[in-house]
Amino acid sequence: MSNSVENAVEHRTLQFGGQEIAFTLNRTDRSRLTIEVLPDRSVRVLAPRDRTLEEILQRVRRRAAWIIRQQDYFERFQPLPPPRAYMPGETHLYLGRQYRLKGVPGVRDEVKLLGRFIRVCSTRPEDRNHTKVLVDHWYRVHAKAQFARRVDQCLSSATRLKVAPPRVMVRRMKTRWGSCSKNGVILLNTELIKAPVDCIDYVITHELCHLKIREHTPAFYHLLSRCMPDWERRKARLELVLL
Repeated sequence: MSNSVENAVEHRTLQFGGQEIAFTLNRTDRSRLTIEVLPDRSVRVLAPRDRTLEEILQRVRRRAAWIIRQQDYFERFQPLPPPRAYMPGETHLYLGRQYRLKGVPGVRDEVKLLGRFIRVCSTRPEDRNHTKVLVDHWYRVHAKAQFARRVDQCLSSATRLKVAPPRVMVRRMKTRWGSCSKNGVILLNTELIKAPVDCIDYVITHELCHLKIREHTPAFYHLLSRCMPDWERRKARLELVLL
């Protein structure tokens, strides 16, 4: 059973020049300290339980300029679009293209891509939550298949990496498009299936590079640039399409 006091989120602020950086601090059972700037411009710090507050503040201070740049970047996309309602006629993305939801009653639940429509055949067509469950499942099934093909393609293109095909898992994530564990497992966000293929390939190549270099060092970005010279354009397009 978890301890609610130990897991409580702390709200902290830090002065950097003439600006104040507000962030939430969550201590968890993890080995690395992570700083995230979310699309709504909020800042979240995930830290190992044994890190002192001073160590955490020092890390945030060192990353302050980057945090402010990220906040300024996300400011361009404000306000964020409202959550999907899963109503007929609503547009949804798949591989970078827009499709409209088309709901039809049926004796069994089934989702298919037909023309420019995502056709949802449902036993409960008036139940939006049920429609969401069906569409999310459809996205996840297609994501697993598409991502497996894209990983193979990216490995073929980035021959200089010389890494073995990794284990790939798919999961919905709130703040990341992908991650690479210390055991070499690549985790990809299900939401990425909504992005254009060249953006998917950017995320996959980024994580494949982490199989060689764990941290975001200059050496890492040099390797990424050698494997994918236009990665910055792809990254910008990804954030523009899916934010």
